[in-house]
Amino acid sequence: MEHFFYCRDEPGNEALLEEFAEAHWSFMDRYADVMIARGPTTDPAGETHTGSMHMVDLPNADAANVFAFEEPYYRAGVYAEVLKRRWRNVLGRTMWDVAQAENLRRFLIIGHGTAGIQRVRHELVAQRRLYLRDGGYIDRCIERGPLLSDDGARWMGSAMLVELSDQAAVDAMLAQDPYVLEGLYARVEVYPWQFGGRP
Repeated sequence: MEHFFYCRDEPGNEALLEEFAEAHWSFMDRYADVMIARGPTTDPAGETHTGSMHMVDLPNADAANVFAFEEPYYRAGVYAEVLKRRWRNVLGRTMWDVAQAENLRRFLIIGHGTAGIQRVRHELVAQRRLYLRDGGYIDRCIERGPLLSDDGARWMGSAMLVELSDQAAVDAMLAQDPYVLEGLYARVEVYPWQFGGRP
């Protein structure tokens, strides 16, 4: 069962990030064999840590709760909020399977699904896949897949990791995305994102 986690930072947490860094790394080392993607989000300049994203294959909901809420940064108060969702790894790979492009920037895109839109979304899946392919975005996706309810039955949105030239390129991609155009997302969050792991 693949899961997506995005932990938004509590403002002014710099000292806690430093103090609990080794405890965080040691906790994450336990999940090395099931990690699909990980890494921090930052401010637009890439200088300030704003959150932490993980995509992980875990056996059940209890294991997902341990991952989210027993993690040392969470317990120390580093995060203001944790978004935890079931997720499906559409590309079937990890971020380490993707060669890092030096001239591109990386972004996390979280689309929060509009309530009651499930049927419309089913009608747009193929159209969106064509848009990503024909627009040249498929090759720029590091990871992508749907966010799902806890039982995996209901579509709750999307999470993507992409490599593009800049924020303007992300905005241009989203502007013509069929899911965006048809109102499938109540809101979309975009964050600069970096490949994570031990330094």
